[in-house]
Amino acid sequence: MGVRRTTAALVAGAALAAGAWLGGAPALAAPGDDGPTPTAPGVHPGVQTRTDGAQCTANFLFTDGDDTFIGQAAHCSGTGAATETDGCDSASLPLGTPVEVDGASRPGELVYNSWLAMQDAGETDPDACAYNDFALVKLDPADAATASGAVPFFGGPTGVDDDGAGVGEVVRSYGNSELRGGITLLSPKVGTVAGVQGGGWSHDVLTVTPGIPGDSGSAFLSADGRALGVLSTIQFAPLPASNGVSDLARMLDYARDHGAGGVRLVTG
Repeated sequence: MGVRRTTAALVAGAALAAGAWLGGAPALAAPGDDGPTPTAPGVHPGVQTRTDGAQCTANFLFTDGDDTFIGQAAHCSGTGAATETDGCDSASLPLGTPVEVDGASRPGELVYNSWLAMQDAGETDPDACAYNDFALVKLDPADAATASGAVPFFGGPTGVDDDGAGVGEVVRSYGNSELRGGITLLSPKVGTVAGVQGGGWSHDVLTVTPGIPGDSGSAFLSADGRALGVLSTIQFAPLPASNGVSDLARMLDYARDHGAGGVRLVTG
């Protein structure tokens, strides 16, 4: 669901028309009495990333104690067709690929990609193959020094949501697709969980408005401000105009076991 030269790079099912409005989610509101959290300068969740021309939205900030990383979806560096969504057999650019990060003075470097990790490990779990969609981009030290972990508008995250989100729970997100032409009014989203897929690996969400191509990888927060997941797909099934949100806790556990040991979330 990144944008590659204005073409959707990942859409499950048929393409979703941009700007569709959903009536079933709660109205957008500021997170607290103090109003929306101001957007910090420099690198932070919600900035645009570009990998070999594919534009996506960064999710959360991470560290291993030495280096600092910004997260994006694994499919943002995919090289196959839009229908190639199985991370265990879909092609991707290699580790070491430079990634442009808005707000950074220098390109970052792709240092972890769940698709590549699963292929290297010979992963056979179909749920992991379908929904493990996470990558880490290492920031240049000069940019890491000023990077912020705060999600625009909503603030947070306060930690990782390690018990998932049940049907009906409120979620919040911030997308930054270039298809909006720089208009950020529709970037903040509030919605609800409408279903769970893959034994908890993915959550179907309905938001006002839905995520569109270019929002790929953007952060999703649970109702209490914890980091829930990463926007992965636009889908027509099982729910029309819903988004698939891959579970961050599961993806982080996998990353730690497959080359990204010690990486942890930076709170906002």
